[in-house]
Amino acid sequence: MLKKIKKTNAARLLDNLKIEYEIKTYEVDENDLSAEHVASTAGLDITTVFKTLVGRGDKTGVIMAVINGADELDLKAFARASGNKSVELLPLKELLPTTGYMRGGCSPLGAKKNFPVFIDQKALDLEKISVSAGVRGQQLLLAPSELIRAANAKTADIIMHGGNSQ
Repeated sequence: MLKKIKKTNAARLLDNLKIEYEIKTYEVDENDLSAEHVASTAGLDITTVFKTLVGRGDKTGVIMAVINGADELDLKAFARASGNKSVELLPLKELLPTTGYMRGGCSPLGAKKNFPVFIDQKALDLEKISVSAGVRGQQLLLAPSELIRAANAKTADIIMHGGNSQ
């Protein structure tokens, strides 16, 4: 018997916007919440798996970055893109109370509030990308342009290049 997948807030938001997406489930390993693990267990290419990182800007407050799972966030570039002088990653203990999401299940869609979302521009080179559906064990596959529309996101170059920040 097929297990019914419970729709998350992120999936319901996409439904409301009539955005086409696919839910991909995978086996969760509490000791490895990495994008690499998600990609291998969900049968996805790591280049299409994007992770959501939550930061706090000195001017804007809480902001979200969506970057490829194999990349590293450039905090200086993220600050520039978001109109901040500096950005720090949100401490892990603040993630759930702030966003409603836990580590390994943080989605750029359907958080407690509509935080500003910045998606790395590399996403636009792909036909479909995968982001967390808002719970561990579920990924949403959709066109990057549709994610941008649903999250009211901006695109920017926010990843590290060649080991140093520009």
